[in-house]
Amino acid sequence: MTALSSLPVREVVGEPDGIDRGWPFTMGPVAQLLRDGLELSELTILVGENGVGKSTIIEAVAMAFGLSPEGGSTNYRHSDRPTESPLHERIRLVRGITRSRWGYFLRAETMHGLLTYLEENPSLYQPEIQYHDRSHGQAFSELLATKLGHMAGRGGFLVLDEPEAGLSLISQISLATQLAQLRGDGIQVLMATHSPVLAATPRARIIELDETGFELRDWEELKTVALYRRFLSDPGFFGLA
Repeated sequence: MTALSSLPVREVVGEPDGIDRGWPFTMGPVAQLLRDGLELSELTILVGENGVGKSTIIEAVAMAFGLSPEGGSTNYRHSDRPTESPLHERIRLVRGITRSRWGYFLRAETMHGLLTYLEENPSLYQPEIQYHDRSHGQAFSELLATKLGHMAGRGGFLVLDEPEAGLSLISQISLATQLAQLRGDGIQVLMATHSPVLAATPRARIIELDETGFELRDWEELKTVALYRRFLSDPGFFGLA
C-alpha cells in the first residue's frame, strides 16, 4: 500500500473566515469541510443524494490542485461557461512527498465539451481518438484508459465526478476493477458517485454526505446501497408496480 505521505494530496484543509457568504458555504458538508478538513486516502469516494455538495467539493479540490473545473489535465484550460463556486478559494491541499504533480479531472456534465476540445486539439505525441464516433460510455472508457496509460508509472491525482453516467452495470464493474488496480501505479483517486457498484471498489475510504455534513461509512451502511436493495427486491414499494 502506498504510504500516506507519498500521496499527491494527503488532506483538504478549510480556511474559514467567519463570514457567511451564502451558497455553497451554508451547505452542511461544505461547512464541515471548512471546519474539520477532509483526509484523503489512495481512493476516496464521496456518496450522497443530489444537491448535498459532492460535486461542489470534488470541483473545488480539483481546482485547488490546478485542474480546470470543466475537466482535463493540469495543462487544460478551456472553458465554455464558468459556473464553479468560490469554494476552491477557501481550501488548501496538504500535499504528500511525491514526484508527480500531474492530474486529470473527468466529470460527466462537461464530457462533451472536453471530448470536442481533445478532438480539435490533438496531442503532439499520439492522435486523439474520434470520441464523438463512440457512445458516451465507450468514449468515457477509452478516454480514461488513455489517460491512465499516460499516468502509469508516473503517478498523479485522478478526480472523477459521477463517472457512472452512461456506463452499463458491466462497465461500472470494469471501472471499479480498474480503480482497485491503480495503487501499484501510485495514482490517487478522488471520486463522487451515486453508484453502489463504484462505491464497492475494494479498500476505498467512503464518505457519505447529507444535508448536515459528512461521515466515514462502510459500504453496507450506505443509504444508496439500502435503497438499491429495496428497489430490486420490491419495485412496488416505490410506486412502480
